[in-house]
This record gives sequence, C-alpha cells and structure tokens, in this order.
Amino acid sequence: MTKKISLTAIILFFSFLTVKSQQSIREQLEAIAIIDEKIMMPMRDGIRLSTNIYRPKTNGKVPVIFSRTPYNFNSWGDGKERTRTLQSALQMVKKGYAYVVQNERGRYFSEGEWDILGVPLTDGYDAFTWLSNQTWSNGKIGTIGCSSTAEWQMAVASLDHPAHAAMVPQGFGAGVGRVGQYFEQGNWYRGGVEQLLFASWLYGVEQDKFKPRIPPGASQEDLIRISRFYDLAPENPPVNWAEALKHLPLKDLLKNVGGKKEIFDKMIIRKPNDKDWYTGGLYHDDMDFGVPSFWFVSWYDVATSPNLELFNYVRNNAKNRSVRENQYLVIAPTLHCGFKRATENTIVGELSVGDARLNYDEQISLWFDHFLKGEKNNFENKIPRVQYYTMGINKWQYSDTWPPRGVKYLTYFLGSDGNAKTMYGNGSLSLTENSSSETKDSYVYDPMNPVKSYGGGVCCTGNAVQGGSFDQRVMETRADILVYTSEPLEEGVEVSGFIEADIYVSSDVKDTDFTIKIIDVYPDGSAYNLDETIQRARYREGYDKEVFMKKGEVYKLSFSPMSTSNYFKKGHRIRIEISSSNFPRFARNLNTGGNNFDEKIGAIATNNIHYSENYPSQIRIPVVSKK
Repeated sequence: MTKKISLTAIILFFSFLTVKSQQSIREQLEAIAIIDEKIMMPMRDGIRLSTNIYRPKTNGKVPVIFSRTPYNFNSWGDGKERTRTLQSALQMVKKGYAYVVQNERGRYFSEGEWDILGVPLTDGYDAFTWLSNQTWSNGKIGTIGCSSTAEWQMAVASLDHPAHAAMVPQGFGAGVGRVGQYFEQGNWYRGGVEQLLFASWLYGVEQDKFKPRIPPGASQEDLIRISRFYDLAPENPPVNWAEALKHLPLKDLLKNVGGKKEIFDKMIIRKPNDKDWYTGGLYHDDMDFGVPSFWFVSWYDVATSPNLELFNYVRNNAKNRSVRENQYLVIAPTLHCGFKRATENTIVGELSVGDARLNYDEQISLWFDHFLKGEKNNFENKIPRVQYYTMGINKWQYSDTWPPRGVKYLTYFLGSDGNAKTMYGNGSLSLTENSSSETKDSYVYDPMNPVKSYGGGVCCTGNAVQGGSFDQRVMETRADILVYTSEPLEEGVEVSGFIEADIYVSSDVKDTDFTIKIIDVYPDGSAYNLDETIQRARYREGYDKEVFMKKGEVYKLSFSPMSTSNYFKKGHRIRIEISSSNFPRFARNLNTGGNNFDEKIGAIATNNIHYSENYPSQIRIPVVSKK
C-alpha cells in the first residue's frame, strides 16, 4: 500500500534541509571567523546603521570587502538572501578578507528614514572611515554588489575616499544619472519616457512609515536577540503587475495597489532634467571618479547602453591617470544580475546563446587581491581590458576598448512604398540612399491598445514583462508596428557597439513616442530581438525643455543608442521595428501634450515615418572589421 505524504510534511522537510544547510555555513564561519553582528555604526549626524562583520581569526590586519544594501541580510531564519550573505562571508573570510554587510539608513535595523540609492552620500564615506580606522583593518576597502548593492557605489566613488581602493559594480544602471547622450536618471527615464520598473520595485521594498521601530540606544546584545525571532521584514500582498501597471492616472499606480507611495509620488512628477535628480545618490558626468573598477554588464539588462557609456566616460575623463588605466569590463549575454547563472546552454528568453560561462570568482579574487592586498599577481596581463560575449557565434571575445577597435559604421536607410506595416509589408533596410521623391509610412497609435513589451532588457516588473530574446513574429502582425528588413546577408558580419538611429517623423498630435527594436532574422523567418529604445517627441531638442509638434511638420528624432554584440550569419537579415509604445516596460504616452502622469484619457494619434533625400531616416550599425 502506497503511503501519501502530506504537503505540510514536504514543506517541513525542505525547511529542515534549508536550516540545516544554513547552520552548517554558520558553523563553518564560527570555526574560522570572528562574527560581530548588529553593530550600529554611527554616521556624522548621529544615525546608526546596522552592520554585520565577519573577519578572519588572525592577529594581522586584513582588507575589507564591503556590501551595502537596502535588502534584508538577517542571518537568522531560512531566507535565501540570508543564506547568501553567510555564503559570501564564508567565501571572503577563507580568502583572508573581512566581509562587511550593512543596511542603508531606514532599512530593517538601521536607524533613520530611507530614500532611494541610500542617500546621503556621506553615509558611504563615513562607513569607509569607520572601517578603515578599526584595529583589525589594513585600511583598504573594496565594494561589490549587483543591482541595488552596486548602484550607490558610483556616486560615492566620486568622493574619492582614501580607503576606497577598488570596486566591482554589477548591473549598476540605476545608479547612473546623466552620462554622455543618456539621461536615464537612474533607469527612471529613457528618451524622456518613464520606465515602470520602479513602481513594482518600490512596492516590494519600501517599508511602511508605521513599521515597528527599535528603541533608540538599543544594545548590540538586545538587537541580536531581537533579530533571532523578529525580522522587521514586512511583505506586501502579491500583485498581478501585468494588470496593475495598466492603471491610470500613472501617479496613482501604487495607491491603486495599496502600496506605500511617498517616494514614487515625488519621483513620478520629476521631469528628466529636474534639479532634484542632481542632489541625491546618482552619478552624473560632471563628477570626478576616483576608484579602480571592474564593471559587469549584461546584454539583456535594463540599462546596458548607459552602463557602457559610463565605462568609457571614466576611462577617458577621470582626473587620476591610474584610475583611468584601471577600468575593466565584462559584458555577458544574460539578464539582470544573471552572470553566474550562465550554463553550458545559456537561455535568454527562448534563445540559446551557447556556453556563456566565465570564471567570475577567480577574476574578482585576482582584482581584489591586487588592489586590497597589494599582490603583484599580474592582473593587468591575465585579464583583458574588455571581455564581451558575441551572440550568434556564441563565444567570449576580447578587446582593449569598447566598441572593439576596427569598428566601421554601415548606414542602412529605411524605405518602402508606403506599406511597411507588419512583417508582411515591404519595409526595407538598404545601403543605398533614398531617392529625392518622398514616401512615408503611417500607422495609428492608440494608447489604450499599446504594443505589448515582448522580451528585451528588463528588471523588476514581476509578471508584467519577461526579459530576454523572443521570436518577434508573434508581435509583427500588428498594424501599428512598422517592419524594415535588409536583404539576406551575403556574408556574416559581427555587429558590436552602439547602434545609432535618426528617424524623421510627423504626427497629428502635439506629442507622442517612437520606439525602435533591433532584430536578427534567421533564414526560417524567426526574428530574435537584440535591443530596443524609445524617444518622446517633446524632448527631441534636449531634456531641459519641451518642444511640441505641429500637425503636418516633419521632425528629426535622434534616439539614445542601442547596444549589442551579435554575429549576423550569412543568410540572416537585419531588421528594425518602429512603433509608438513598448508597454509596460515604458509608460504610455497619452498623446495630449499634457503631464501624462496625471491624465486618464488619451488621444489616438496617426504617426508617420518619412524617408527621402531630404528625410534620410536611417540606422548606423557598428561592424567589426576582422583583419
């Protein structure tokens, strides 16, 4: 007779295994480390930040690996994040480092009020000072983290604390404000259009102002005792973000799902060049940069292009020559923070990009050993300046610059006979310039029926958008998507670098958006997306002013460049899609010319793409010349 095992028994069994594994990690740490948890590190204004320190049992001085985070790292309980913290501590202590993890102010056991990116910047500076002054510290601190544990690092690096010796920022786009052509203001915008990822992210992480507070002056002993049974980790009810992000007006999006909305409220009304973007924790390109950095970027992340632009900016503009020369870069074919999840058959979305594994831990160890321990381990000769993964040929390649040397731009001109709608139209990409006679394609954009986001570089949107590369043919039957495709390539080409686009447009409304997506079309017709971007027409002359459109007039839109490294094989074709929405990755333009964030009723727009000798709509593609 077969015995039935209850669901409760299964849950208890796996909970036991998780706790057992965690106890094992803690026991291993206790054998080799001095563990000092719930230290309340004082900041200059008297606020204390909750900090855990794990350091080797040695009388010698050791360097510090520092991770600062808004997330829960309480080491008691069975949460994955807590287990990860202990695993990282064990790994670093074994390598001779003190591992320090700290909550930003206002998070969990840290005092004060939280704001995005862990402001004020002085908190990071004060933490470096405190750590470097400890009797067990050798005075060298390295910072590391992905996403929210990386994004605070750039602005703090501009302060150039003498102890901040090296950093490893990964998936760091939400810390990049304005750099070069990019005004994303920490992933809040692209091309002047709101990225909606922060609505769902803030819902999940922002703690209520009425949360329980630890009394001021609580002792470390009390805090440790409390943390064993009380997490200060509230959890909001689950939300169907695929539906919730449709709510209008946009300013009430979090209110509609019962979320805490104060931070969202103040940010949703900011325009792309609002002065408040320049007073918080973002890094901008009028700031110096003082720290050697090993940057990690993903092809299917939310901010690939600005991340790459920042790497180039620091290499070319940091005042200190040693800092300029000690910038290194890895670009992986993964989703946000997915570096170590690459396998022998790495899948992004539904596309296989092959064996994308890399010895990340070994390289990061060499990096920190060199800068924090002073080891002459020949890092600069062992590790290429730029390691980038080229999809299509599915292999790691190396360069001393980004884009690789030898890149030449090919200009493809858009054209059709006025019928580029859908994949069944005759929209073309040609290396031949357009004739003097003007043609155009028109389509209707209804903000109440936007083009659905389908793959791409995304983060943090719950079930609303699945990131990665997908066959776009399922989308290309919509009449509001224009499709332009090259002839089959006579020989394969590697496209690596920034993809630029100038498109000539007109509309019958005051303001609207235009989107572009770059695609690799296989001989069987399958069409896999590589990157995408968007531009709000009112910001075509810059983000410090709004200039509205006039009916019947044609305007040039220059899009923020896209990025990829992809080998288009012989017989493949290059394709772009143009439309006016990519929702809910980007907020819908309601086409009224109003604020957009406080409106509920949209206007239907007839939008046009123009091409002729006078209106040379084009994309410029970086092709690597192999000698």
